[in-house]
Amino acid sequence: MKPTDIKDPEYFHKVVDCQHACPAHTPVPQYIRLIAEEKYTEAYMINWDSNVFPGVLGRTCDRPCEPACRRVRVEEEPVAICRLKRVAADNKGDVKKHMPQGPFKPNGKKVALLGAGPASLTVGRDLATLGYEIHLYDEQKKGGGFMRSQIPAFRLPETVLDEEVNYILDLGIHTHFNTYVSSLKEILDKNYDAVFIGTGAPKGRDLDIPGRKEGASNIHIGINWLSSVAFEHTNKIGKKVIVLGGGNTAMDCCRTARRLGGEQVKVVVRSPFAEMKASPWEKEDAQHEDIPIIDNHVPKCFVIENGKLKGMKFEKVHAVYDDKGKRQLVPTGEPEVFIEADDVLIAVGQENSFPWIERDLGVEFDKWNMPVVDKVTFASTHKKVFFGGDSAFGPKNVITAVAHGHQAAVSIDLVCKNEDINKRLAPYVNLVSQKMGIHEWAYDSQVVTDKRYVVPQADKKLTLTNRKKEVELGFDHITGFKEAERCLNCDMQTVFTTSKCIECDACVDICPTSCITFTENEEEPELRKHLKVPATNLTQDLYVSETLPTKRVMVKDENVCLHCGLCAERCPTSAWDMQKFFYNVTKAGKACQ
Repeated sequence: MKPTDIKDPEYFHKVVDCQHACPAHTPVPQYIRLIAEEKYTEAYMINWDSNVFPGVLGRTCDRPCEPACRRVRVEEEPVAICRLKRVAADNKGDVKKHMPQGPFKPNGKKVALLGAGPASLTVGRDLATLGYEIHLYDEQKKGGGFMRSQIPAFRLPETVLDEEVNYILDLGIHTHFNTYVSSLKEILDKNYDAVFIGTGAPKGRDLDIPGRKEGASNIHIGINWLSSVAFEHTNKIGKKVIVLGGGNTAMDCCRTARRLGGEQVKVVVRSPFAEMKASPWEKEDAQHEDIPIIDNHVPKCFVIENGKLKGMKFEKVHAVYDDKGKRQLVPTGEPEVFIEADDVLIAVGQENSFPWIERDLGVEFDKWNMPVVDKVTFASTHKKVFFGGDSAFGPKNVITAVAHGHQAAVSIDLVCKNEDINKRLAPYVNLVSQKMGIHEWAYDSQVVTDKRYVVPQADKKLTLTNRKKEVELGFDHITGFKEAERCLNCDMQTVFTTSKCIECDACVDICPTSCITFTENEEEPELRKHLKVPATNLTQDLYVSETLPTKRVMVKDENVCLHCGLCAERCPTSAWDMQKFFYNVTKAGKACQ
């Protein structure tokens, strides 16, 4: 293998697994250390720069960072990264003074943002400070988009959402709330220099089975029903409720139904329980609130008697997999199952809907009626129109929408400057030694073995009687500190200097995971087999040194390194060093001049 090029910023970025997995690439270990130091304001601002909504995401994020956490690979639960974000948000000081302060010098360019969800708000935040005149359009009375209408208040208090939305609006955004945009042409005719579409996936999928029309008054599309509850148009539901679907929206529907009078709420899903799309913690929260989840049941019909909904019939199935792992749901042959219901909530998916975009403007759509959008620049086939969030590639999550917004803002800025939209901004990176003494580092390098701490919840008797009562209470200061201490500081990189190595193998002897090997060089497949412990995780790189005097090379398996620094402490010649790697996605207008 060739020596590893650690000057490539993406090499160490990939090693910081949590940050790499985050769509917005938030510097996770950096803000977790600040939390451990009780520097909550600084931790919040690190988050705000990257993910824009720390308080929201600290409660509702889908947490793609956590399955990637290195703790998982040492047979422990991941660090509670998401809930530590909330610790920073709950305990921050006056962050407003650390944010950009307007008014900003106008640059003469105008941008329209359609939809006030996380993608549009991110674009607005990134561009407003550069002097763009930003106009935000949304049919709701406040900003937030689906964060406001689809995430129940018992998960995300309105005060938290209002605060973080207003941080952006206060940058001088021109708001056009209570305004439904019925024509993209009309917006383009207003001579905006660019238009960003972040209207989400607003259409809930229906279920066309017998009885649907006859029982329509008691059969509701899940996302529409949640929105009706959020805006207080709906405040009750029947005692017996069926929720169809296995995603996070279904979990929000069933838990909301419990709070609006549903005494016997059941979730019924086609797939096996383990393959439901809902996050594991969402399923746990529903079950904690006494909501059974009935899997492997396919809906066959709504049962209507005398014009009134009585329940549903389901066919029992089981999953069968072919040799490629493709699943097929096969009927078991058992009799159909009848489940009583006063109301049914359909939460079987969401779709995009663009009836307001004229098809003769130059915005191309594919065979699925989705806009043709570049996955890097987020540009459409119309030179002024950009998409992001769910409206670009279908339903995802808030953090993905934020990531889209950052990159779309870069593209809009480049277009407005008549620069090449494909010339993407390089990340800001830094690599600095943490050495303070022979055996002392500028960070806490001790690897603790504490199990993941549980986030406390409010009493169920209280939360089930008040839909606005927040369920999770968040970590207190002490528990937040203890959970932060579980972080392995994966951004503290073990940097090896070949010329200083005397090949004493002291680092090999002291490494607690046997991830270091001095061996003859080979091609990667063979080299992986011949390490002290075979490196079987092909998604993780090998760190390979230049050739040493003995013609061997140092090979480190990045997969199982704990970043504990013992190799650097033990090394008599300082061939090993612990260096802090900082990686930050460059935002619009921030390129080096």
